[in-house]
Amino acid sequence: MGSLRVTLCAIAALGAVAVSPAAHAADGGVSHSPPSPYPGGDITLRVSGCPERTATATSPALVSDAHLTVTAEGELVGESRVRSTVKAGRYDVKVTCGEASRTGTLTVVGKGAGQPVRHGSQPSAPASPTALVLAGGGGTAHLAMVDARAAGPGTAHTVTGLVLAGVAATAVALRSARRSRRPR
Repeated sequence: MGSLRVTLCAIAALGAVAVSPAAHAADGGVSHSPPSPYPGGDITLRVSGCPERTATATSPALVSDAHLTVTAEGELVGESRVRSTVKAGRYDVKVTCGEASRTGTLTVVGKGAGQPVRHGSQPSAPASPTALVLAGGGGTAHLAMVDARAAGPGTAHTVTGLVLAGVAATAVALRSARRSRRPR
């Protein structure tokens, strides 16, 4: 396929995604992406026209309520996950923002539909961790995994430290010499 043809196909595909009716549905002001989630998949919910800065979306298809917060565009956005045990079909999504509420529809596709295609052998059981899982620690968790020898000071650190110590010692010596010359 020529590069011009590939470019035109890519532009057409992007245009189709940008105007996808499911992604930007005005279904009571409630929309979601992906347009047709699968069981166990993540979903982003959007609500427009709500006067509040926060809202809560509930649905029997979702693992937990989605807490929506306002964006710079004035839209309320939140994330949740579709239950892995939910069957394919249409489910109501109720969004409560203050005294108002909006209702939309979530269409869940069957297991496997819309999921990434995997090649090769499929595992017979769900995957489970086989090694230590690093939990907590926030931004410092990666420091626990760093080799102590690699994380220690190297030659450059040592030279820098010695230079700074020399400058500090010189400053102290000069200050002491100035004080001793002053008349009392």
